[in-house]
Amino acid sequence: MMGGGRDKGLLSEINVTPFVDVMLVLLIIFMVTAPMMIHGANVSLPEANLDPISSEKEHLVITLDARQRIFINDFEVKIDFLREKLAKILENRTDREVYLRADKSIPYGWVVQVMSEIKGAGVEKLGMVTEPVKQDKKRSKDRTKR
Repeated sequence: MMGGGRDKGLLSEINVTPFVDVMLVLLIIFMVTAPMMIHGANVSLPEANLDPISSEKEHLVITLDARQRIFINDFEVKIDFLREKLAKILENRTDREVYLRADKSIPYGWVVQVMSEIKGAGVEKLGMVTEPVKQDKKRSKDRTKR
C-alpha cells in the first residue's frame, strides 16, 4: 500500500478528564465532611489571664463536660474506673502531667472529686485549662476597678 498516511495502530493516550472530575468531587466531599468527623466533648471553659501552654508534645487531657461526664482525651470513662485507667496510662509515660478541662457550669465538688481521683492515680502535675479573657471583657473589668 502506498498511502501517505500513518499506520493505523492503537491510540496510547489516556483521557484523564474523568479521573480529575472524580477526584475533585471526592475532594469536595471530604472538605465538607471532615469538620463533622471531629469528636470530643463540648466544654464551656472558664476564662483566666494566663499564658498558653506549649503544644510541643501530646498532652494527656481529662475533660468534664456540662453533663458531668469524664473523658480521657476523647474516650469516656466512669469515675469508678478513672484512677485505675489513668494509672495504666501513666505507667508508659515519662511525664506524669495531666491537664483538666472542666465546664464552668458543673459543681465545684464534682471537680474536686475528679481531681482527687487524678492525684490518686499518681499524677505529679495537674494543670487547669481555661479560655483567655477576651479584650472587650478585660477592658470593661479594668474600668470598673477604677
